[in-house]
Amino acid sequence: MGIRNMPWEEWIEVVDDQLLEYHAIRTGRITERKEKVVNTLPPRIGIPGGAFAAKELCYELAEYLSRRYPDTYRVTRHAPRPDDFGWYGDGQVKLITIFPVGVTYNLDVEDPMKVSALLVEDDLALMLEGADGRYYFQAGAIVVPGFWRMVDKIGLPLDEIHIRGAVPQYREKLHNSLARFFSRLPVDKPVIRNNYFFQNVRPIDDPARLASIDPDELAWSDSTNGDEDRFEQFTKEPSLEAQQSGKVLFQPPTPTDSVERIRLRTERQSLRRLPRSGAIAFTIRTYLFRVVDLAQEPGVPGRMASAIRSWPEDVAS
Repeated sequence: MGIRNMPWEEWIEVVDDQLLEYHAIRTGRITERKEKVVNTLPPRIGIPGGAFAAKELCYELAEYLSRRYPDTYRVTRHAPRPDDFGWYGDGQVKLITIFPVGVTYNLDVEDPMKVSALLVEDDLALMLEGADGRYYFQAGAIVVPGFWRMVDKIGLPLDEIHIRGAVPQYREKLHNSLARFFSRLPVDKPVIRNNYFFQNVRPIDDPARLASIDPDELAWSDSTNGDEDRFEQFTKEPSLEAQQSGKVLFQPPTPTDSVERIRLRTERQSLRRLPRSGAIAFTIRTYLFRVVDLAQEPGVPGRMASAIRSWPEDVAS
């Protein structure tokens, strides 16, 4: 799984010169797509609902961000009360302001999962343990995923999420170890991992790119995957009847022939157990880099080529 221990002060990375851009993209996505990108599920038989964990995560983020980045985030608190969510005996946060963005959120009245999504540049997922011992995706803010949709995975157990997503080597190597890891992760041992992908973007003179607040397709890589709302049609093999009739309506985009349109997409992922709900909080911070820029860095092209050559066949395909 490539995990390593994470110091608490590294839980959330805030990059000030990206905060305005990311906040605008995330706000627009939530406004447009609503529960498709931010959702909290109610309880089901044998599976706890995500509401309490979502509330806990929101207060954890407010406390962490205001202490770790005091020039960027400022909070207003209630008077201390027994069993509230304040840290170190301080009162529970009521309002949190992001100064560079000029917005304030009221934690007393607003949807905690939505507030969490807008406080940080990370996507967020909350996994809760069911009566069967499996962990279920019960709340999340998957706003800028690039390659997958929350609507396809929300409510599913951990193993089914990976199997449906055709994660390479999951059945063969990762299934048992990942399940054990989730069940044993202690509150005081957060971890972190990284991964990377490549994606296409629109040509530099494409009108859709020029008019977009998200020209490098951070939110959804439609140049790689096609239309987000038709994504399931790209991931399924057309029926023989459809192929013979010529009625295959949608085809995934063709690969680019220009290196200028290729981006390295890398994710910084953290996992920690929340102390009250016991939920596993999964954060996903995405960074995009132009491959042509990386090629100018000494030693980077060789290391990248070596890494690509080392991919197993099921990863490379």
